[in-house]
Amino acid sequence: MGFALLGSLGSFVSVRDSHHWNVRFQSFTLKERFVVGFNLAKNFRAYKKFGGVSLCKSEFVDFEERTSPNEVRKEIEQCYELIHRLGRGVVYLGSSRMGPGHPHYSQTLELAREAIFTAWQIANLLDCTTWTGAGPGLMDAAIKGAQEAGKAVGGFKIGKEAGEWTTSKFHPYLPSETYLTCRFFSARKHGLVDAVVRSSSSDKTAVVALPGGVGTLDEMFEILALIQLERIGSELPVPFIVMNYDSFYAKLLDFLDDCEDWGTVSKGEVSSLWKICNTNSDALAYLAEFYDLPFSDEQKHGTEARSARKQVP
Repeated sequence: MGFALLGSLGSFVSVRDSHHWNVRFQSFTLKERFVVGFNLAKNFRAYKKFGGVSLCKSEFVDFEERTSPNEVRKEIEQCYELIHRLGRGVVYLGSSRMGPGHPHYSQTLELAREAIFTAWQIANLLDCTTWTGAGPGLMDAAIKGAQEAGKAVGGFKIGKEAGEWTTSKFHPYLPSETYLTCRFFSARKHGLVDAVVRSSSSDKTAVVALPGGVGTLDEMFEILALIQLERIGSELPVPFIVMNYDSFYAKLLDFLDDCEDWGTVSKGEVSSLWKICNTNSDALAYLAEFYDLPFSDEQKHGTEARSARKQVP
């Protein structure tokens, strides 16, 4: 099995395999890229080429964009500027794969409709900007819900999103001034966290975690850890809601209970940091209570009835 590495000016790569070989590349010219191939079986061979080269399985690694921390810093600043312009609000985390093309279309459609309805209601209740990863699937459902409510929408799109829209840096319908396409996940995460920071009691923000996969779990637990360690940067508490549609997160919650039994987290520690909601009405009632906003039993029952009608295919 072989692989290749691509270096550029100022980059530094150290490779160490099972035979304890070290290979170092440094100070390549701007006009020339150096590609070294490795055969880990018996022989070591290197070759030099001009231009790019594909790795095994047509993968391509380019270190140029990571040659300077200034590139990451600049992108983080752009995220902050976008938030300053559009305002903080509710950040939705959710699957990019759960869309019309998903094999389990009927279930996905139901979840997407739930996401749309949740976003519409929360945007109206809190009167704030809706933030997402500006991707497809449930993120798109949240965007459409906020737009139906006539509220501001902002997003931090990533260049290589799972699911659809991977070939373009542009969102198919959002105005370009309302979202940023990030090259770095670290910058995108900075944006998603800063969008929920509360500096005064008038700021009404929240984190809403919809069903999702590895990326959603990564974002959920990073924000959870920041809240746990009081490092999220918010002067006031931020409500964190997990939408447990159809018991989607039941096994994850069971695992966290097991963590308590093993002693890796304290009893009740995680449950105190977020709110598990099975329905939209549960989420709205929690937010209304959190921010001391009016939300009567009649509104709650009306929410449940409208949600049930929207779930009918």
